[in-house]
Amino acid sequence: MEKATFAAGCFWGVEASFRALPGVLDATVGYTGGQMPNPTYRDVCTDHTGHAEALEVLFDPAKISYDQLLDYFWQMHDPTTPNRQGPDFGSQYRSAIFFHTPEQEKSARASLERWQKKFRQPIVTEISPATTFYRAEEYHQRYLEKKGLSSCHF
Repeated sequence: MEKATFAAGCFWGVEASFRALPGVLDATVGYTGGQMPNPTYRDVCTDHTGHAEALEVLFDPAKISYDQLLDYFWQMHDPTTPNRQGPDFGSQYRSAIFFHTPEQEKSARASLERWQKKFRQPIVTEISPATTFYRAEEYHQRYLEKKGLSSCHF
């Protein structure tokens, strides 16, 4: 089992999308990449904590590779819009890859170069070391599933 962390806008839709992938064992929504310890949703929504709404993915590399997760990440959102996805705006909705190992960093950077050729605008996705991941409040976990919704605003 390996871990990957991504931010691609509102974490509800990102979670539901990644959960559907064969080889993804678990997905947890939360906050990472900021300065404030133990932020809440209300804190992060102020756009003053520096955190991104993010998804921590546990996956089986024998069933899905990190590179496959990266390819899915690039296709599921617009990585060319700074601090915005759909109707959501603010740094908490930024596009980011938080790597856990030097191999993940290398793969993420190579993937960005490959995918840049597919976009007219420059990709603005942040590639940074993973820092403390703060699990979001329980009502955010599997939010779309709990509400009987199949998608967010993708």
